[in-house]
Amino acid sequence: MGTRKWLLYALLGLAGLVTVVPLLYMLSLSLQTEAETLSANAVLVPESPQWGNYAELFTRAPFGNFIVNSLIVAGVITLAHLLFDPLVGYVFAKFRFPLRNTLFVALLATLMVPFFVRMIPLYVLMANMGWLNTYQGLITPFLMDAFGIFLMRQFIQPIPDDLINAARIDGASELRIYRSVILPQTRPALAVLGLFTFVFQWNEFLWPLVATTTAEMRTIPVGLTLFNQEYFTLWHLTAAGSVILFVPTAVLFVCTQRYFVRGIALTGLK
Repeated sequence: MGTRKWLLYALLGLAGLVTVVPLLYMLSLSLQTEAETLSANAVLVPESPQWGNYAELFTRAPFGNFIVNSLIVAGVITLAHLLFDPLVGYVFAKFRFPLRNTLFVALLATLMVPFFVRMIPLYVLMANMGWLNTYQGLITPFLMDAFGIFLMRQFIQPIPDDLINAARIDGASELRIYRSVILPQTRPALAVLGLFTFVFQWNEFLWPLVATTTAEMRTIPVGLTLFNQEYFTLWHLTAAGSVILFVPTAVLFVCTQRYFVRGIALTGLK
C-alpha cells in the first residue's frame, strides 16, 4: 500500500476521531456524578457510571411528554413528505401542462425565503385558527417542502418514459403507474428524503418554541433547552437529555445508510 493511501487513511481516521470524540464525551458526561462534572479536571471515564441519571432526568422534567411530542410531530411530518413530495415531484417530472416550468421555478424560489420572514404571518394564522399549542399547529406548516419536491423530481426525471408508456398501453391508471412503476424506482431517494425530514423536524427548535405555551406540548429540543436554563449546573442530566435527543436520529441513519450507496449506484446507471 502506497504512502498516499496511508496518508489518506490517516486523515480519514483523524476526521472520524474528531467527529466521534465529542459524542463519546457527551455519553461519558451523562454517566458522571454532579461532583465529577464540576471537577476542575475533566473526567473522561466515570469511576462508577450513573445510569440512574437517565431516570432522574424524567423525574425533574416531563421528558416522556417531550419525546412523545417530538415523535408525533416529526413522524407525521415525515410520513406526509413521503406521501406528497414524490407525488408532486412525479407531476413536475413527467407531465406536460401550461406554466409547468414557471410554477416549478416559483416553488424553488420559496427556498430562498428565510423561515424568520414567514414565521410572524404563520404565527398570526395559527393564532386566528386557534391552533397554537396544538399538534396541528406544530405539524400543518411543514406538511410539504420545496426541497423534498425538488429532490424527488430530479430523481424521477431520468426514469425512462418508455416504462410509463408501456404501463399506459397495458391499461394501468396514473395512480397505478405511480404506485407500481415510479415508487419502486425511487426507494433510495425516499429513504434520503425521510431521513433528512425526520432529522430536521426532530431537531427543530424555533417553531415549537414559538407555537407552544405549556410543557405538555413542548418537543424535546425546546424542553431540553428550558431544562438547562432551569438546572444550569446539572450538566450530567443535560448531557443525558442530549444523548436521548441524539439516539433516534443515529438509529434511523444506521437503518437507512445502505440506501445511500444504492442511490449512488443507481445514479451512475441512469
